[in-house]
Order: sequence, then structure tokens, then C-alpha cells
Amino acid sequence: MQLRALVLVLGIIVGAGELRAQPAPPPPAGMTQQQFDMLVDAISKSVVEKIKAEGGPATTPDPAAKPKSGKGAPPPQIIRTPPKQGPGEFVVFLQNFGRAIAAFPVLGHQLAVLVSDLHQRSTGGLGAGAFIIILGLVGAAAVTAERALRLLLGRARRHLATRAGPEHGLSSLANLAALVALDAVGLLAVWLVCNAAGAWFSSGTVQDTFAEAVFAGIFAWRLYMLMIRVVLQPDMQPARLCDIDSDRARTMYRQIATVMLMIIAGRIVGSVLVSMGTPPDAFAAYQIVGTTVTLAALLWIVFGSREAARQWLGGLATAAPLTGVIGRHWLGVATSFFVALAATQIYSAVSGRAQVGGAILLTLSLVIGLLVFETLMQAFVRRLDSFLPGSTPASDRPKLPDVVARCVRVAVFIGVAVTVAEMWVVEVLALASPDQWEQITRSSRTAGVTLFLAYVLWEFFKHATDPYMAHKPKDAAAAILDGDAASTPASRLSTMMPLLRVAVAILIVFIAVMIALEDFGINVLPLLAGASIFGIAISFGSQTLVRDIVSGIFYLTDDAFRVGEYIDCGRAKGTVEGFTLRSIKLRHQNGQVHTIPFGQLGQITNFSRDWLTVKFNLRFARDTDIEKLRKAAKKIGQDMLEVPEIKSEILAPFKMQGVADIIDNALLIRFKFTARPGNPAMIQREAVKRMFKTFPGLGIEFAKEGATVILQSTAAPSEGAEAVPAVAANRDAPAPVAAG
Repeated sequence: MQLRALVLVLGIIVGAGELRAQPAPPPPAGMTQQQFDMLVDAISKSVVEKIKAEGGPATTPDPAAKPKSGKGAPPPQIIRTPPKQGPGEFVVFLQNFGRAIAAFPVLGHQLAVLVSDLHQRSTGGLGAGAFIIILGLVGAAAVTAERALRLLLGRARRHLATRAGPEHGLSSLANLAALVALDAVGLLAVWLVCNAAGAWFSSGTVQDTFAEAVFAGIFAWRLYMLMIRVVLQPDMQPARLCDIDSDRARTMYRQIATVMLMIIAGRIVGSVLVSMGTPPDAFAAYQIVGTTVTLAALLWIVFGSREAARQWLGGLATAAPLTGVIGRHWLGVATSFFVALAATQIYSAVSGRAQVGGAILLTLSLVIGLLVFETLMQAFVRRLDSFLPGSTPASDRPKLPDVVARCVRVAVFIGVAVTVAEMWVVEVLALASPDQWEQITRSSRTAGVTLFLAYVLWEFFKHATDPYMAHKPKDAAAAILDGDAASTPASRLSTMMPLLRVAVAILIVFIAVMIALEDFGINVLPLLAGASIFGIAISFGSQTLVRDIVSGIFYLTDDAFRVGEYIDCGRAKGTVEGFTLRSIKLRHQNGQVHTIPFGQLGQITNFSRDWLTVKFNLRFARDTDIEKLRKAAKKIGQDMLEVPEIKSEILAPFKMQGVADIIDNALLIRFKFTARPGNPAMIQREAVKRMFKTFPGLGIEFAKEGATVILQSTAAPSEGAEAVPAVAANRDAPAPVAAG
């Protein structure tokens, strides 16, 4: 406002200077020059007075002031803001805290006045002691009636509880609802007792007002405990919605009931003190005492039910990992949270900012509500087709109900976070006014909705493509070469799915971010133009990278390899473990991992596609009956087809192909079979084992390695003596198996 006024004054001054520099315009018809000048002076004075009234600087140009830059403009004025007077906020808090501590006698006097007001025997009413006893009897009657009805309906409740477990699926939800309805009958009894007792206190006295507040508090207490009972079910384990054993569930239920009764009683007394006109310092003293007692009670629950809390939160950790972290550090997290809330409550009481108490109560309610919501959400999902154990066996992959629950969970968490942030930023810390908060969050709402919808779209796309994702196979190289394990290569869609996922993720993030920036009022056209220019520069400066990416696209288009297949690219051999936009990873059978850019891959030989024929050679004795050997090998091949796990892998049975060579004292016989890719070495080992077991009984011998040694005398033989015959010494050893 001051800057606008200064500009207006400067405009008037400059305009006046220009008017003086120009010849005076003629006055309007019917008005003399003197009258016209007086009218202009009056208007100028009224404008200056209005500016002064609005707080603007009404200054006149100083003739002695030097013009700036030769334009005749006056020098800028420096406005000094005086420093803030008075003590700091912390000092004020200490002073208020001291006054609150000093007001404890006043608080005691107010409580004494409250007791005296409840004593109405002099007016024909009840004494304070008798009145309090009657209130206690009414509360005990209400709780007793609720418990009696629960025991009376115990058989029906147990019958419903046995059918309310998650293993019964959706039908268990109806049993849970019926069980809640039976528990609500007890709450109805509490309501009837409290209303019947309230009819006795309807004359409008102080006792009547206090009794109405007490009866309403008793009903609210039992209503809260009904919601806690739905989750804990301390006496019916099959219907319990959280993972807590029965003993700890009963302990936690009793502790929560005690603390809730204390909190409600404290709020009743506080509301009565406010209605009595208690001085602010005395009421602050009451809030300090009440907050301290409440904090002690909450810490009693934190430490007394720590194992139950760990079990509860640990059971939720499968679908909500954050709860598992809180459960593992329950004592530290819960203690810090409640101490911080208590400190803030004391600050609000001392500083006189009552809205802070509402923010604390809302924060505590939302945090507890989040815990109950997550428990109910998982209890509902367990009764559907979920990856959580329940009506269906547990799985390692989320299913559709789990994906929907995750999206709902994120939406609820965002709503709670925004609500808590608004309450603390606007009400507690006063960092922004409600109008400023509305202005700040107006554009961010649309951006947040856009980002959330992008998250939901990605979650559903990821769930739809999960079945086609190629998971890391067992060592397929060893399966093919050594036969240690069977491996099934991935499909073509599974091989390309990781790249498709990356492309879709980039597209979703890009579009969502652009829309969000547009919602914030940022012009995205320069960003798009800059990204295009940057992409062109990258493509020209990284030709090798572009070649690798383009080569990879063509390899995938040609379906040259898939994840889990064993290939030979000239540079290396191994099983395809995965790939990126630029390179492929091959796992050698010895364990090494080769990372090869697509541009350097070259020719590919795929050993895992469709079928393969295995040929190998064995050495037999030279006098082996070839026909008998052929029939025996054929019989072994037929017998192997009777084994189920082998039959499914064999495409052409094991048989003898023929004599491959004759070497030294052995026949080199070739055998072959055709099988599916994956584990041919297992079939080969089985065939060789059967041959070594069967052939000796049929008189078929394998060749033996040997060396012939010629023993001959160096001396001339004597007359009539016979020549020394050559003696062949053989060293028996099994013939090696030659793989072809």
C-alpha cells in the first residue's frame, strides 16, 4: 500500500512539473483562470489528504535534492521499521507458566466450589457424597447390564465367532457383522440405563447438569470400547482381527478401558470448570495436571502392552511395512509421540491457545484411526483372493484386492497427512492464515490428484504385467551343460516386459509431472523444447550408445534370445540373466557374469530354442556284436520312456547311431537322442548309467586301455633253441567316454 501511494505521489509531482513546463491550458467555458486554478489546488489537496489517511508518505519534492540520472526524480526514501518491543515468546511462556503454577490454590478453591455446588441438601436435594454414590451406582448398573447381556448371548456369539475367521472367506464378514450387532445390544442397554437415570435429574440444577454430562460420558466410553472390542475381541480369538494372543489382548483391552475412562472423566470435570467461569490461569493449572496424568496413563499402556503392540503391528507389516518398523521400535516411537503431544497440550494450556488442544485431539484420533483402518482393511482383504494368508494360501505376489487396498491405503494416508498438516500449520504454529492455506493448496490439490491417479495407473499396470515378468532362473547353463538343474526359458513377452515396464513408467511419470507443473502455473512448453534439444544433442554426441540401443531393439524384435536361455555370441557364452536398454548380462556356467553392449554382440547361437540333439561316443571291445549292441541300446531307450520325468523331456528316444571309428583295440560307437532344451545332461547320464548296468550281463564289454610290450633277447639264440615269443602285457582300465 505504501509503495502504491509513493508511486501515485511521484506521478502527481512529475505530472505537475510537465504541466508547469507547458503553457497553461485555457479554462473551461464559464470559468475564469483564477477559479480553475483554485479547483485544481483543491483537488490536489484532497488527494494528498486521502493518501495521508491511508498511511502513504505525503512528501513534497525538495528543491535542493539532486536529480537522479538527470531525470528529475527524487532520491528513494529509506523506511525504517522499529524493532519489536517487549519480551520474547519463550519468556512470555515462562511467565504464563509461572502464573499457572501460582494459580493452583485458585484451582483448589474452584474444585471446592464445585463440590459445594453439588451439595444441595439444604434445598431439598442430595448431598454431594450421596450424589456421587448414585452416579457410581448408575455407571456400575450400565456396565453390569452390558456384561450380563454379553454373557446371555455368549452361545450365539461363540457360534458366530467360530465362523468369522479369514479362512471362511466372504461369508465370515456376515458373521462378523452379526457379532458386532450382538455386542451393540449391550451398548443399547447402557443407553437405556443412562437415559432412565437421567430422567431423575431433569430439574435444571447443578447436580442435574453434572449428571447429564456423566451419563453422556459413560455412553461415549462404552461406545469407544465397542469399537476396540471389534478389533481385539479379548474373549473370542477366532473373530480377532489383529494378530495378538488372547492373554495379551485381554490385558490391552483392560488397560485401554481404564485410560479411556480417566480421559472422559477429566474432560467432564474440565467442561464443568469452564461453565463455572474458572479463571484462565486456574484452568491452565488444571490442564497441566490433567495432561500429566493422561501422559502417565498412556505410557502405562505403552510399556504394559508392548508385546501386544509388537504382535499387532508386526502382523500388519506384510502389507504395510511402516507398521512393522513402528512395531520393532514401539517403545521409542510411542513414547516420543505421546510426550510430544503432552508437551504441546501443556503449551496450548499455558499460552491460552485453545485451538491447539483441538489439533492435538484430532492428531491422536487420526493416528489411532489409521491403525484401526489398516487392521480392518487387512482383515477384509484376507477374506478375499489375497497374497495374505486367509481364505486362500499365501502368495509371494500381490493380487488384485491387494492392489486396490494399497491404492486406498495411500489415498487415506494422504488425506490424513493433509488434514494434520493443515491443523498444525494453521491452528497450532500459525504459520499461515486459513486464506493463505487455501491459496497455497488450491493448485496443489489438482497436482496431488494427478500424481495419485498416475500412481494408481502404474499399480494396476504393474499388477497386470506381473504374470509375464521373467524371474531369475536357476543356473540354466549348468542345467544344459552339466545337468544339475532344470530350467525353463522365459517367453518372448516375459523377455520384453522389463523394457515395456520401463517405457510405460517413464511415460506415466513424464505426463503426470507435466500436468502437475501446469497445475502449479508453470509453462511446460520451454521444458519440452529444452528436453527435445537436449535429446538431439545426446543422440549426436553418443552415437555408440544409440547404436547399442537400436541394436538391442532389433535383437528383441528378431526374438534372438530370451531370459533364461543359453546363448553363444562369440565373445562369451552363458545364460541370459537380464538386459537393459544398452547391454545384456550373461551368466557363465562357472559363475562369471559377462556384460556385453548390444552393439558388440554380433552373431548369436541359441542352445535353448525348440529342441536339441545330443550325440556322444563310447568305446567297446573290437569283438563286440554290433547288432546285439544296437538292440540293447534301443531297449534302454524304450525303458527310459517309461520314466515320467524323462518321457516328458525326450522327443526322439535314445539309440545307437553306428560305428564312428575303429581305433587301436576298440570300436568307437556313437549314440544319440533328441530332447527339449533345459536338461539333456540328465538324460545322457541316465542312459550311460543303464548301459554300464545292463551291458555286462549281455556279454557286451567296454574297451580297455592297454599297451603291448615286446620282450626279445639281445643275444643270438643258441643252436636248436626256440625264439622267445613276444609277450603282450595289458593294463586294464575303463575306456573314457568321449562326448560328441
